[in-house]
Amino acid sequence: MPKIIDVEQRRALIVDAVFRLVASGGVEAASLRNVAAEAELNIGSVRHYFASHDALLLAATEVMADRVGARLEEHGRRLDDAFQSGDDHRMGEVVLAMYAELLPLDDQRRMECAVWLAFTERARVTPSLRDAADRMHREVVQATHRLLAGAGAPDAEDRAVALVTGVDGLTLAGLSWPDDYPPEKQRRLLGLLLRQAFTGATAL
Repeated sequence: MPKIIDVEQRRALIVDAVFRLVASGGVEAASLRNVAAEAELNIGSVRHYFASHDALLLAATEVMADRVGARLEEHGRRLDDAFQSGDDHRMGEVVLAMYAELLPLDDQRRMECAVWLAFTERARVTPSLRDAADRMHREVVQATHRLLAGAGAPDAEDRAVALVTGVDGLTLAGLSWPDDYPPEKQRRLLGLLLRQAFTGATAL
């Protein structure tokens, strides 16, 4: 009797291998051959699900976005509860926790951030990936704009862009120079970015 293969389980196995390789060796490390070896599969099995290196990277990024999105939705529910209760301090804590999901604060988030940055750089020069990268960036900016506008922040659109790009820069710094940007420093700097976005001055 032929062995029954769980397609979703096999795809997840391959995508997890992409995560590990990108996190440890960068985007070029996640070749089809390397992914097959990391997942303990033959290269034909990997090609059956993903025809190219870019397809692998796109799939890993979509999984990353789903994982982060699920955690953000949970924070969103907590934020709604805090808003309903009128607890400003709690709302601030939840907003900080939400944006902390985008920073490399632990092993899981470091791996996710590494995949995201690798995908973004690849998309810059790969037209087939550009739409997905642009869409993900726009969605984060738009969600941030809604949050700031709902809080009554002036110039909410510009502040949203400034906050998101600031978080992107902090993500890059945390990945590139982890000794200089340990988790507690990242959280402190994130708090500064959030305070500036919600309450800071609009001019020098």
